[in-house]
Amino acid sequence: MGNTWTEQLIHFVDFEGSIASGILEYGVVTLRGTEVVSTQTRLCRAMGRIRAEDEAIHGINAAAVAQHAPFTEDFEAFAQWRETGPLAAHFANAENTLVKSAWPYPRTSPDFARSGQAVTDWGPWIDTGRLYPQLYPSLASAKLAEVVAVFGLQGQLDELAALHCPPDRRRYHTALYDALAGALLLTRLAAEPSLAGQSCAWLLEMSTLDADKRAALRQGGLFD
Repeated sequence: MGNTWTEQLIHFVDFEGSIASGILEYGVVTLRGTEVVSTQTRLCRAMGRIRAEDEAIHGINAAAVAQHAPFTEDFEAFAQWRETGPLAAHFANAENTLVKSAWPYPRTSPDFARSGQAVTDWGPWIDTGRLYPQLYPSLASAKLAEVVAVFGLQGQLDELAALHCPPDRRRYHTALYDALAGALLLTRLAAEPSLAGQSCAWLLEMSTLDADKRAALRQGGLFD
């Protein structure tokens, strides 16, 4: 099965924004096992109109980001993250869609689903929004805040936010706070003996609900 996922750097990503406005804020939490190795976040200049209903959720308006560099200037950072570990998100389709709207492809990077292979893609992603309903089918909701609450992680999240998040961005629907929330959901899986010993490839396969894609991952040497 290869190395366990807790030995591998994993980069938990959250974006605020939309295809229309572009990415307005990102948060990235780099994990190894249960350790937060580093965090990074910043606001990004809008590339289009910010809808009022979106601003009401994430609290970012055009004036707040007008003086910031656009997200597209950070390709090097995201390319390096992708080269050193798989990307993760809570319901990763949104993050995958947004990052590809800025840069369709990263550099050629390791395929963490297939040992020794390379791929030019931002995925496959580790997806806590897909993992948790499968691992804990009694969950009433897979929404980020609700899963954090069910597993008693809110206090720990707020402690981490006080250390890592900007003072005015320490709530849900801010990028680094949400990335920390998802990262906590991932790290608590390491406390489950049956999950701590699994491979990174297993997490990636379980994050893929599409039966054909899951079969392709498995046939591609997933358990070599």
